[in-house]
Amino acid sequence: MTLTILQYAIGAVADALVGFTLGLVGGGGSILAVPLIVYVVGVPNPHIAIGTSALAVAANAGMNLVAHARAGNVKWRCASVFATAGVVGAFFGSTLGKVFEGQKLLAIFAILMLIVGVFMLRGRSVTGDAKVALNHENAGKLLLFGACAGALSGFFGIGGGFLIVPGLIAATGMPILNAIGSSLVAVTAFGTTTALNYTYSGWVDWLLAGVFIGGGLVGGLVGAKLARRLSARRGALNLVLAVLILFVGIYTLYRSAGSLGAWGERR
Repeated sequence: MTLTILQYAIGAVADALVGFTLGLVGGGGSILAVPLIVYVVGVPNPHIAIGTSALAVAANAGMNLVAHARAGNVKWRCASVFATAGVVGAFFGSTLGKVFEGQKLLAIFAILMLIVGVFMLRGRSVTGDAKVALNHENAGKLLLFGACAGALSGFFGIGGGFLIVPGLIAATGMPILNAIGSSLVAVTAFGTTTALNYTYSGWVDWLLAGVFIGGGLVGGLVGAKLARRLSARRGALNLVLAVLILFVGIYTLYRSAGSLGAWGERR
């Protein structure tokens, strides 16, 4: 696959937006990566978009994790249990995603985004317990939600990572800001697992991934700073995340609907 210099430049700007949303809303920011690579940068193969975005988002999440860790936003024990279970799920999910028809994969992805967006919108007023810690009561939930989120992240090419924030909140009751910081541990782990799986099949554009990583570094620094400011407003980050998911989900479903119709007629 050969891209133009303009496409790579657009890719840098696009991932500045991805990095910004990763810093702002944690794992939820990764939902933008695949739609941007397909519809804005112009990569025609959804599987290459998935493999490339997984690598770029994993790197961006790792860089954003540093800022959140310094601010004390990461619940390391809870995040580690969640991520460990999710890595296993991400491997199996990405293996299944590689054999799934590309446009159909995008359409299912969009529908799931709409469901989760509504869920987050309804739950935006929840404040959470800042003193939450890993214990016998939440360990099982973290393993279960982690495995499910990892499988969906791998299947959708880390786009499923937007389930990580609500998954952490549901399992532990932690505040949204802690869930955002902790989600970056899982996003980094899930993205790396998915990227390695897609690399094995030759579905990663390394140059585009490098451009994405550079743009995401700049955007991530801005997003992390804004997240700390918005956390003082009750439900503000939940609202941002919900609106973002709904908007991208509607657009992705609209763009993939035509291809799905043509695919159904051929069958």
